[in-house]
Amino acid sequence: MNTIKEKSKFSTKGTSGYSSVYELDGTVPIATAIPFGLQHVLAMFVANITPIIIVAGTSGLSSEQSAMLIQCAMMIAGIGTIIQLYPIWKIGSKLPIVMGISFTFVSVFCTIGAQYGYGAIVGAVIVGGLMEGFLGLFAKYWRKIITPIVAASVVTAIGFSLLNVGAASFGGGNGASDFGSASNLLLGTITLVTCLAFNVLAHKHYKQLSVLAGLVVGYIVAIFMGKVDFTAVSQSSMIALPQFLPFKPEFHLNAIISVVLIFLVSATETIGDTSALTKSGLNREVSDREIAGSLACDGFISSLSGMFGCMPITSFSQNVGLVAMTKVVNRFTILMGAIIMILAGLFPAFGAILATLPEPVLGGCTLIMFGSIVVSGLQMIGDCGYNQRNLIIVALSLSIGIGFTQVPDIFAIFPDIIRSVFAENCVAVVFLTPIILSLILPKSMEEQ
Repeated sequence: MNTIKEKSKFSTKGTSGYSSVYELDGTVPIATAIPFGLQHVLAMFVANITPIIIVAGTSGLSSEQSAMLIQCAMMIAGIGTIIQLYPIWKIGSKLPIVMGISFTFVSVFCTIGAQYGYGAIVGAVIVGGLMEGFLGLFAKYWRKIITPIVAASVVTAIGFSLLNVGAASFGGGNGASDFGSASNLLLGTITLVTCLAFNVLAHKHYKQLSVLAGLVVGYIVAIFMGKVDFTAVSQSSMIALPQFLPFKPEFHLNAIISVVLIFLVSATETIGDTSALTKSGLNREVSDREIAGSLACDGFISSLSGMFGCMPITSFSQNVGLVAMTKVVNRFTILMGAIIMILAGLFPAFGAILATLPEPVLGGCTLIMFGSIVVSGLQMIGDCGYNQRNLIIVALSLSIGIGFTQVPDIFAIFPDIIRSVFAENCVAVVFLTPIILSLILPKSMEEQ
């Protein structure tokens, strides 16, 4: 952990009045801001485009259509991140939140896409995004049911739900033909060791670039191991603009209802992410204004994403973990990452280069980041107090949420719409369980 003295030395450049990367506001030198911003992009890039690839495949889209959606995904993620950093009216949280395509919707979109086609997905995204956006604007009227112990439980569940994502990447990525091979495990280990060594051996603020160092070293090693395929780079055009309404929206009631329910789950994750970020990065509780702005950005920018044929975007837990690990919260620094994402969308070749990042390299870096989210959740639980009521709420929430979703057949008697929301989404179950328990358990349990 950097000392206050070290941070103050890094906060200025002569008499130019530059701010510190550990301060929310102010300008950081470009040469410093770019690598910290790039670190955020590399941490989320593969996860940002993977949902598109999965849903496009099940919806029968061509490779050209998939490439177009990947390009759009980077543009929308960059725009959404900028609005979170620098709000428009009440839309945006003014926090260092990085946005990206949500994994939460993949399951329901695969079902809708196979049944109705991709146009039905677009229509549901537009409607569902507007719903979440307006819900966010009025968050102060309903947020009281999201008590601190509920938020702490959700943050902890988000961290636990991502651990297998990091492990899967470490092994080579889900569905990889060489998953768990010696070469993948070696590459992931080299990346992980580089991150740890850089964090231990580097001086002062350079410690916080440990994830970027691991990604760079791992990428170079992967090239020599023959695990980087540059074919997509050579086939990419130099510059391209996203298309407005490339798919005609279709509105099917059951598809819209299913997606709206998932938007509620996504909103829960956003509340948890925003709470975890302020707690781990700013050492304070999240405000109602920040929650409302974060949710409004999630929703309205998701609708915008749908109009360009893309999927919903949301706050990325990977990047919350990166903030928890590095304590770098400066908005201008994260802005550099958002600009890089937009450039990746405008220049497909640049995005194609970033897309060549091998999964084991990403996995070697994300293991620490995802674990940091779990620790942040546990710290939030500690701040709530280890009284009998809180312990029961957390214990039941995690055991039911994580336990039941590991055995999805337990939801077999429920309708399809319930199974699609809860059967494999522990965050949704963990969200619902502590809310119910908070309402029914007496607040005077300790006195009784």
